[in-house]
Amino acid sequence: MRVAVYSRVAELGQQRDVRLFFEELQNEGITPVIFEPFLSEIRDHLTLPDTIERFSCSADLSEDVDFIISLGGDGTLLDTATLVRNKNIPIAGINFGRLGFLASIGREEMQEAVRALSRRSYILDKRTLIHLDANIPLFQDTPYALNEFAIHKRDTAPMVKIHTYLNGELLNTYWADGLIVATPTGSTGYSLSCQGPVVFPDSSSFVITPIAPHNLNVRSIVIPDSTVITFEVESRSDEVIVALDSRREIVSKNVQLAVRKESFTINLVRLNENNFLQTLRNKLSWGLDKRN
Repeated sequence: MRVAVYSRVAELGQQRDVRLFFEELQNEGITPVIFEPFLSEIRDHLTLPDTIERFSCSADLSEDVDFIISLGGDGTLLDTATLVRNKNIPIAGINFGRLGFLASIGREEMQEAVRALSRRSYILDKRTLIHLDANIPLFQDTPYALNEFAIHKRDTAPMVKIHTYLNGELLNTYWADGLIVATPTGSTGYSLSCQGPVVFPDSSSFVITPIAPHNLNVRSIVIPDSTVITFEVESRSDEVIVALDSRREIVSKNVQLAVRKESFTINLVRLNENNFLQTLRNKLSWGLDKRN
């Protein structure tokens, strides 16, 4: 079995866990293919053969890679999704960060997770993505996101007006600091922090959530993910910010933007003991009442 390993950096406090992780891979007879910058960080702290396999971009990930393991937080896992693209390589997120909602496998479960991969005793959660179309090239060859697409006003500019259309029909004109279109996966992220609802990962929907709206009667709305959403932006500033997950580009306010469901999906590895409801309760304290 060949497993790609991606991480942003190896912090000093993580070296012991990283060492245990690679030891467990070796114990299970799993061949690692390590992200080049990460390998440079850890090589002096681990005993690795000079012939260790490595990759530096999506094109280096061949079809014989069985999994890709993300070592880090949710942001690291979102980066990993841009490497996987449409290769259908499952992603296992081991949480070396803080909250770890997407990277739901804790450090204490690391050995169990490696063994589960080796024995193929896991569950794959299929997650939909959101795709961005524009009249100018944006985000190079990864114009998609696992969590959300967003439009933001530029820096200290006043609020923007975002005319939003569903399949060509006007939904609303949002007077706000910006607008989020979240996937079900992203409904527990940025959209949630802006008072958006939580929706189940398999709900086949998008959530449209305004950012700091000027109208008290404007709320989030859940729509089918078969919808094409288009936007027209008005702003006193000449530019706005367009974001896919944590990646951002500054564009003219006259840019033509549309989002739709991506043609391919991402598979997230889940251990049998964990599910969406348990993650809600454990990570977001869903329904927690200290009186009980």
